Amino acid sequence: MSNVHIVLQGKGGVGKSLAASMLAQYLVKRGESPLCIDTDPINATLAGFQSLNVSKVELLENGDINPRKFDAMMEMIAGSKESVVIDSGASSYSALSSYMFDNGAPEVIADLGHKLILHTIVVGGQALIDTLQGFASVADAFPDPAAIVVWLNPYHGPVEAEGKSFEQLKAYRELKDRVAAIVTLPDLRKETFGADVRDMLAARKTFEEALGDGDIPLMQRHRLGRVRDAVFAELDKAKVV
Repeated sequence: MSNVHIVLQGKGGVGKSLAASMLAQYLVKRGESPLCIDTDPINATLAGFQSLNVSKVELLENGDINPRKFDAMMEMIAGSKESVVIDSGASSYSALSSYMFDNGAPEVIADLGHKLILHTIVVGGQALIDTLQGFASVADAFPDPAAIVVWLNPYHGPVEAEGKSFEQLKAYRELKDRVAAIVTLPDLRKETFGADVRDMLAARKTFEEALGDGDIPLMQRHRLGRVRDAVFAELDKAKVV
C-alpha cells in the first residue's frame, strides 16, 4: 500500500512548497519514484523542480474545482504504484478541501489501497493563529482514517504562544489524536542557512543538485547538507512514508 501525501494550508507563504519538495526528495532518497503533482494555480513552485518530474494539474477554474481535471488527477493517483505527493495552493485550499469531502475522494483513495496523509504547516510569528486555524480546518475537512502530519516552521519566529509550545497549545491538544507525527524544520539563521535554502528553492534545485553544483560556494553547500540531514532525520522519526 502506497501513501497519498497532500500538502494543505490556507495561508500562503508559510513554506508549503518547501515541505512538499523536501518530502518528495526524501522519498527519492529512500529509493522511491514518487508521483509528484502541483495544483497551485498561482505559485507552482514544485512544478519547477525538473528532476522530480512533477505533473502540473490546474484544478481551479473561475474559483471552482474543474471536475474533469480533478477526475483526471484521481486517475493518475489510481494508476500510481508509488507514493504520491500533491502540493496544493493556498488560493485553491478551500475549494479543493470542500470538493474532496463532498465527492468522497478520501474514501476512493482508501478503496484504491492508498493511505491518505495530510501535511499542514504551522509557523511562528504573526501567522501563527492563521496557520493554527488552517490545521484545525484540515482536521475538520478530512476525518479519520486520514492522518495528519504537522510541520512546524520557526523561520518567522518560535512556534509558541504566551510561552507555550505547540504541543501545549489548545489547538493541538484538542486534535492530538488526529496527528500522526510532527516534523520540526530547523530554526535557520536567516543570513546564512535561511538564505541558502531560499536561494536553492528559488533556483528550483533539489538538495542533491545543489550539493553537486560546483558553482555554489563550499560553505553554502555544507550548510545545505546540514539542513537536508536535519529534515530527513525528522522524517525518519515521523515514520509516515
